[in-house]
Amino acid sequence: MIAPGFAGAEAQLWLWLLAMIRPGAAFVAAPVFGAAAVPLQLRIILALAIGIAAQSSVPFVLPEGGLASVAGIALVAGEVIAGLALGFALQIGYAAAFVAGETIANAMGLGFSSMIDPLTGNSTAVVGQFLSLVATFLLLVMDGHLMLVRFIVASYQALPPGGGLMPAGAFESIAAFGGAMFSAGVTIALPVTFTLILVQLVMAMLARTAPSLNLFAVGMPAALLAGLVLLAIGAPVMGEAIEDALRASLDLAQALAGG
Repeated sequence: MIAPGFAGAEAQLWLWLLAMIRPGAAFVAAPVFGAAAVPLQLRIILALAIGIAAQSSVPFVLPEGGLASVAGIALVAGEVIAGLALGFALQIGYAAAFVAGETIANAMGLGFSSMIDPLTGNSTAVVGQFLSLVATFLLLVMDGHLMLVRFIVASYQALPPGGGLMPAGAFESIAAFGGAMFSAGVTIALPVTFTLILVQLVMAMLARTAPSLNLFAVGMPAALLAGLVLLAIGAPVMGEAIEDALRASLDLAQALAGG
């Protein structure tokens, strides 16, 4: 027999579990929050704190059969999809810096030089990791992490728990935005990459005119030095382009949160 003081404890625990699904899914897909260096316990606590405050702002009742029923599974699926969409929208804009860094690194001949990315835990090129860190700092400076939390809370008004899945147009917007951000990443890397291609063409002409010239001993340092100089010159413009990509991703997340 359950003590009278704990009669509603099970229902409350189910509500808390449901409250942390949408913020937790968003944090898994979003940059910074989903970094491998962020402890799982911290993400759980943040998701629970944000979810309880957001869920209490809208009327909600658990399905009669609980979360193990068909209605409960559909409810959980809707929460997971909504959270992943919000976090993934921000992740796509963040990935523009990663695409630009990978492109520049391959043009500089640093494709073989890789380090462990602290955000993803995967091995990435050094230039890609540098631009990813720049994107992380810009995201924190512009309060992107706080804006994501605000969008998660606002999404409960437009998409309350149990209100159904996100509209199909939201997924089309995410897919189209992914293509736009891939183009943005290539555009960010285009000035440096194009100049490095010209340097490599000059090295190829020198190799044809002077066959005794060791192309690997001269071309590799020349491309590396030119790449470093171009990165230093283009850093302000590249930073502005990355910031624009992040702002566009935040705008998409805000639109998704508004339903």
